[in-house]
Amino acid sequence: MNYAYLKQLPKKIVIALFLIAFTLPSFSQDSIVSTSEIDTAIINTIVIRKTQEKIKHIPRGAKLTNPYVSFKKTKPLSKKFKKFRVPSFWEKTNKLGVQISEVAFVNWNAGGNNSISGIGSLYFERNYKFRYVQWDNELELKYGLNAQEDQKLRKTDDNIRMSSTFAYRRDTISNWYYSVKANLKTQFSNGYTYPDRTTPISRFMAPGYFFLGAGTSYITPDQKFNLYISPLTAKATYVLDQRLADKGSFGVKKAVLDTNGNIIEEGENVFAELGFLVTNNWETNISKNVKMTHRLSLYTDYLTSFGNVDVDWELNFNLIVNKYIKANIGTHILYDDDILFDEIVENDVVISEGVPRIQFKQLLGVGISYDF
Repeated sequence: MNYAYLKQLPKKIVIALFLIAFTLPSFSQDSIVSTSEIDTAIINTIVIRKTQEKIKHIPRGAKLTNPYVSFKKTKPLSKKFKKFRVPSFWEKTNKLGVQISEVAFVNWNAGGNNSISGIGSLYFERNYKFRYVQWDNELELKYGLNAQEDQKLRKTDDNIRMSSTFAYRRDTISNWYYSVKANLKTQFSNGYTYPDRTTPISRFMAPGYFFLGAGTSYITPDQKFNLYISPLTAKATYVLDQRLADKGSFGVKKAVLDTNGNIIEEGENVFAELGFLVTNNWETNISKNVKMTHRLSLYTDYLTSFGNVDVDWELNFNLIVNKYIKANIGTHILYDDDILFDEIVENDVVISEGVPRIQFKQLLGVGISYDF
């Protein structure tokens, strides 16, 4: 290259020539052919980023707060925090109840006796339910006393009741179950025909009623309605007090006496029957604070008196004042052909053993109920 010729050119032209000389090789084709394939993927996604516009017009009712955390308005837990527990198929119920009624008179012109009465009750449930199997267990205890001025204590209520029902169904859709049911009922202390307190007419396990049978049950999913039908149920009436057994109380075979009234053969302590049993338990809310509980048992014996039905029916209305204070109105009807009344005795000789009668009990009380 003739550099002397370049010196004669203007400086601007020389600089332009140098730039062209250095930039042309970058636009020339490479002699080595590339082996990689050309990416022909087409991307249709277009990302447009735009800054957020500020609010120009703020309504009067809007309340704008700064995004910060404050613990000034927090309150402590009113209830103790419960830890997570593994779900159980058991459901339990524990109830303690006390009902008290009292009447007092001071210089009362119309007259009257001061009195106070109370009934204590305990109720427990342990129920298991999972798919095809259901097992219900109940225990109910009641005892009541009444004290009046110038009189000794008198019993107003006395009940021990235990029940267990095991049920199985073929599928999880049907409410009909194959069931086996056992039931025991008796009392705590002696019963008297007041004012006589020397000769008890009933005692613990005298009588005591035990039912055991198999059948079918219709149980709703909420377990508020339970109908049990058993065509084969054994009933045993226990009279463990020998004096009452010798008299033949509650249907047991009485003692055999000689002409002088001496006992030759003692009375039996157990009276066995085989019959048909139907029971029904129903619980429903009549109104917001009124709950009705109905329990019915019907039994007839195949062997001795088929068609003669023993009835045990309880109907209670619970009036809920608040969580702890409740009122109760209830009735209890009993009829058993083996329980006789109005026995006639002359000169130590029984002329008439008596006749069966309908037994009726009514209860009205206000008290405290606690679930635990």
